[in-house]
Amino acid sequence: MEFQNPNPESLPETPPSNNPISRSSANIVQRVTRNLGFHSKWAELNGAMGDLGTYIPIVLALTLAKDLNLGTTLIFTGIYNVVTGALYGVPMPVQPMKSIAAVAISDSSGFNIPEIMAAGICTGAILLVLGVTGLMQMVYKFIPLSVVRGIQLSQGLSFAMSAVKYIRKVQDFSKSKSTGNRQWFGLDGMVLAIVCAGFITFINGAGQERNQSEEAIVDEERNVRRKRMRKIMATIPSAFIIFLLGVVLAFIRRPKVVNDIKFGPSVMEIVKITGHSWKEGFIKGTIPQLPLSVLNSVIAVCKLSSDLFPGREFSATSVSVTVGLMNLVGCWFGAMPCCHGAGGLAGQYKFGGRSGGCVALLGAAKMMLGLVLGTSLVTVLHQFPVGILGVLLLFAGIELAMTCRDMNSKQESFVMLICTSVSLVGSSAALGFVCGMLVHVLLKLRTLCMP
Repeated sequence: MEFQNPNPESLPETPPSNNPISRSSANIVQRVTRNLGFHSKWAELNGAMGDLGTYIPIVLALTLAKDLNLGTTLIFTGIYNVVTGALYGVPMPVQPMKSIAAVAISDSSGFNIPEIMAAGICTGAILLVLGVTGLMQMVYKFIPLSVVRGIQLSQGLSFAMSAVKYIRKVQDFSKSKSTGNRQWFGLDGMVLAIVCAGFITFINGAGQERNQSEEAIVDEERNVRRKRMRKIMATIPSAFIIFLLGVVLAFIRRPKVVNDIKFGPSVMEIVKITGHSWKEGFIKGTIPQLPLSVLNSVIAVCKLSSDLFPGREFSATSVSVTVGLMNLVGCWFGAMPCCHGAGGLAGQYKFGGRSGGCVALLGAAKMMLGLVLGTSLVTVLHQFPVGILGVLLLFAGIELAMTCRDMNSKQESFVMLICTSVSLVGSSAALGFVCGMLVHVLLKLRTLCMP
């Protein structure tokens, strides 16, 4: 080796480009730059809005019901967005853990911030172990596609049904329930939501058809006028416009909200978790959350990423490890337990997100809001029209559900629909998964036993 040569001066000078360390650093910088690069400025900005229909209601509910530190959550989830965008190069979402949030909102006294954070840390630790040991990758290869599609379809339909509920009913996020029918007219009326949904449908259509035939493309390009119109449509950030409209309406609904805003970041403290909190967090939070994290945050996300971005399939190991590390760091400081999610990825893709720059942009905005406004931002979010959030969530859910249209055989569709039905009715992805796997195995055995 070169460092063992007794006469260093006789060695030729090595160009910097041949240094393994500098070459490796240059490759990392080049990869990060490529992953964060915008494919289209307006499309990536628009795509960043695709995950807010899930993110805002859950974070708002926990802030109102359990005094979640919104400023800390914004800062940490913003960092997660930037890191995952640089790492994966696709709009990998960062979403609150829904089962833990549901338990916290429904339990009025026994499940507070220490228990929430304990549940997030325990879930993250288990996912990290499953990723590092390679067990998660084994699970990913073992689960048949029809079962994965069933999980995706149930999650997509669940999002869509929640979205319709947001549009039709007045929501009390602090209690996670509807309080009555929404009025047709007003600054948060049903007419506003319907107009917003119609605007997005007109601009974005049903989405890009990935299997569009070459003949159809050629025929369409012959029509110069249609081609020009499509280019104009592609430059209109529909979701971003709708979100800005919601922000403006939030201040119009309650102009005095400006007086409640306090500048400066929230105080960040390490959460003190007692033995009782660890126990309650694991039993009430981690146990119901873990199956959902494994199935929707890792397995479904990996499969969806390979569908939406051919050639850029990510291992279940890496996704599981990133989810684990996020929670093993942020939860100690009071940040909401987070994971990736197939619904968020589908929503950001639906609205134009194609690169890591999409979520990095969203992450930068979160960090800025967390540092500048802190927890006082909740006063603005509380006035944000819920119907508009429902519209954003509706399109995210539909985009996720439509990924299941590749089930070509009747047997695959049967397994998928069994898994979906049980997941929706029982509100349990784990139960739907078990039933789907059982039906899949029975159909395989029947095939083997048939003469």
